Amino acid sequence: MCGFAGFVGEAYDSGNSEALLSSMAQAIAHRGPDGQGVFASPRIGLAHVRLSIVGLSDGQQPMTDADGRFTIVFNGEIFNYVELRDELKARGLAFRTGSDTEVLLQLYATYGEACLSRLNGDYAFAIWDHHERRLMLARDRMGVRPLFYTEHRGSLYFASEIKALLQVPGIEAELDPIALDQIFTLWTPIPPRTAFKGVFELEPGHLMTARNGRTETRPYWTLDFLDAGDQTEVDQSVREEELRALLADATRLRMRADVPVGAYLSGGLDSSLIAALAAPMAPNGLNTFSVTFDDAEHDESAFQRQVAEALGTRHHAVASGSADIAASFPDVIRFTERPVLRTAPAPLYRLSGLVRDAGMKVVLTGEGADEVFAGYDIFREARVRRFCARQPGSKMRPHLFRKLYPYLPGLKQQPAEYLAAFFGAGNDAADDPLFSHRPRFRSTAAAKIFYSDDLRATLGTYDAAEELASRLPENFGRWHPLHQAQYLESRFLLPGYILSSQGDRMAMAHGIEGRFPFLDHRLVEFASRLAPGMKLKGLDEKHILRRVTKGLLPDVISKRPKQPYRAPDSRSFIGNNAQAYVGEMLGEQAIAASGLFNPKAVAKLHQKCRLAPVSGFRDNAAFVGILSTQLWLKGFTRSAADEAHTIRKAAY
Repeated sequence: MCGFAGFVGEAYDSGNSEALLSSMAQAIAHRGPDGQGVFASPRIGLAHVRLSIVGLSDGQQPMTDADGRFTIVFNGEIFNYVELRDELKARGLAFRTGSDTEVLLQLYATYGEACLSRLNGDYAFAIWDHHERRLMLARDRMGVRPLFYTEHRGSLYFASEIKALLQVPGIEAELDPIALDQIFTLWTPIPPRTAFKGVFELEPGHLMTARNGRTETRPYWTLDFLDAGDQTEVDQSVREEELRALLADATRLRMRADVPVGAYLSGGLDSSLIAALAAPMAPNGLNTFSVTFDDAEHDESAFQRQVAEALGTRHHAVASGSADIAASFPDVIRFTERPVLRTAPAPLYRLSGLVRDAGMKVVLTGEGADEVFAGYDIFREARVRRFCARQPGSKMRPHLFRKLYPYLPGLKQQPAEYLAAFFGAGNDAADDPLFSHRPRFRSTAAAKIFYSDDLRATLGTYDAAEELASRLPENFGRWHPLHQAQYLESRFLLPGYILSSQGDRMAMAHGIEGRFPFLDHRLVEFASRLAPGMKLKGLDEKHILRRVTKGLLPDVISKRPKQPYRAPDSRSFIGNNAQAYVGEMLGEQAIAASGLFNPKAVAKLHQKCRLAPVSGFRDNAAFVGILSTQLWLKGFTRSAADEAHTIRKAAY
């Protein structure tokens, strides 16, 4: 696990290429505290920062093959590198190192771009072909590892994090108003757009080539589902055995490292199952790591301890109270490199710090299971909404919404009429491609009430949800409704928020690599071929996954209802938790200078939160979204006043 940066084309000053590369590497040194290297040649420069996990003594980068034709910089892991190395040795190839980097380099030299289909891993990499004067960039299938790029004065610049690109003279941070609106609707920009105007991300499962000043981007893998009704009926017990074998192998591959591997433990089904599979594979015992909260609404420490005791792990926990969230939030935004609507990344930032303090570099997590096996409440909610829409006059059906969110007691007390209206039962057309997510998008977009007139004028009639709908694949309409909802989660929110703002960026802030067995592409493809009822049976989420936990986890964990990971939002920044920067960022002068939000409306929101903790989603999302945007502006742009001028003249 590492970070890299580079350029292809004429550097800003070819005589100072190494200085530029060193500056770009230093900006992301937190990703690779164990070493740094640069490679500079006419029209090409590569920089790398290293977190040593595999091939500790001989995996330095940039790495060039023995023939001197290809040079690589690589971030992530190729988990099946042992098998690939054996395959290449059988073809007569020799290896100078024990690293997966050299395996990837040799694989590319042998198969070219076709090597991507053979990789099982989480990766982003750049390979320069000295003979063809051609660069290839690639990113893993599910978007675990980041890769950003921009063009400037005829050169292509790329990096694992955007802050490295900002080291290039002439490249300056400018907020993209369309991206901001997408965040305030969808929680994430729609790729390849990022929060930075003119800076883009290489999308998951895509590759880019650059040669003679021309670039080409295309997918090499896509998430796909069988057409509705095409699933072949297979005995569920057979599928369960297949799933057990795949999960065990995905975990086994991700235990490969020349350093100890630990595991995050939330107390829920997903992380507990991964820890249960990993514990027997840890030669010196498994270390597990958890976040605890000081309020019962968010705390799962009792379940965490129960799993740790059942598995016999060495358990570590870090408390993350509201004051801790407020104290770390500016750092969180610096590492996420985008505004966010929830504080959930902050406790995970503290958690990765705990792992680092324990002397470890690698952790397994349960992320991805909810997307792959239909575990989120939004999947159940969409099913109930469709059920209610078939008889919109029913007085009983809206009561089903109370069963969806047992961890939200305030919602359970609402009358059936309110619940039906809140969830939009019967309001959305059943053939709407965004049917499953419309209530979430509407609820999130309600926070736009705090937009300034200037921002509204800039956005005009732009509709983020409609742009998302226009990006859906041609065969989307032929999928089962559950699979449509899974695609929206897996293709957009998972890489755009979960794996970035809560995943890679929070872990790598402390030089920690997260590994995700549930996102092994073999598991993802297996689950995409399952009949919908094997994943969501009635309102029983992750049905088949719960079945395979038998004998591995205590019943109280395997049968425990889904409780999504959440953290205190606006209340983290008020009362005794208030930090000086909050008043500064939300003050009328600062809000007016940014030009993005209405100063008087924001002042009223801030006062409302100070007087009493707010529980509504809109106000919490607005408070955190506005605060994080202001922190983004302060951290990345020249000044908020400059940004206000830019936003007024921006066009999309």
